[in-house]
Amino acid sequence: MKIRELLRQEQTSLSFEVFPPKKDTDFANVETATLGIAKLQPSYMSVTYGAGGSTKGNTIQLASEIQQKYNVPAISHLTCVCASKENIKAALNEMKSAGIENILALRGDLPNNFEGEVFTDFAHASELVTFIKENGDFCVGGACYPEVHPDSPTKADDLEGLKRKVEAGCEYLTTQMFFDNNIFFNFMYRVREAGITVPIIPGIMPITRRAQVKNAVKLSGCNVPERFKNIVDRFGDNEAAMKQAGIAYATDQIIDLLANGVKHIHVYSMNKPEIAAGIQANLSEILKA
Repeated sequence: MKIRELLRQEQTSLSFEVFPPKKDTDFANVETATLGIAKLQPSYMSVTYGAGGSTKGNTIQLASEIQQKYNVPAISHLTCVCASKENIKAALNEMKSAGIENILALRGDLPNNFEGEVFTDFAHASELVTFIKENGDFCVGGACYPEVHPDSPTKADDLEGLKRKVEAGCEYLTTQMFFDNNIFFNFMYRVREAGITVPIIPGIMPITRRAQVKNAVKLSGCNVPERFKNIVDRFGDNEAAMKQAGIAYATDQIIDLLANGVKHIHVYSMNKPEIAAGIQANLSEILKA
């Protein structure tokens, strides 16, 4: 199923993101975790793509297995940093052969210690979206930052970049993590005022370890509200308590979003089936309402 079709349906959706291993030797463990999440029968799952395409083969294999073994629609991420049209065309052909029809098109992060030319045939995700649309019948999504992309000088510039992606053929957007729902609601107001009408799916990150807070801020520049800082300060040194508190906080965010009319939720599961299962269980009746 193409994700655009799922997003048109009336029912609420809950989806999860997983990431492939950086080393092939770790594939079996990641495969077990990924399929453990697929077994929960989420609405769909997305599989990330390593910096510079470093995990391409594992990304495609995991996405294919999710679909084949559990009949869960899968999205394969695809990045254009350090990639040529030839590289991308090869990846698209592999995805077609694997039965993947959903792609999240991203600029992507630079691989560590990369010394070559960063932008060859593509400089922006919008250019990648155009190329994907020209080379297959894929449903293409994109990413957005409720608190502004780190490389955008202003909020206005960021919105212009999003508009270019949508005009290129991007059919929906998934946000980077945020911990204050008011930031998401304000972002939605600005996006709609700018004339961007595609579905926008909030991305929720359950923080279950103290170290994740610093990483989250580093990756997306997101604001951490005082309420959540207090939770980390109180429970961060107790692994079991922090996991429970993190799942509860993420659940609270999701319930608030659903209560305010949001229909689709995407959760960054960090390859943890127990976290995905915990959130799903907390929402078991709410998702049916």
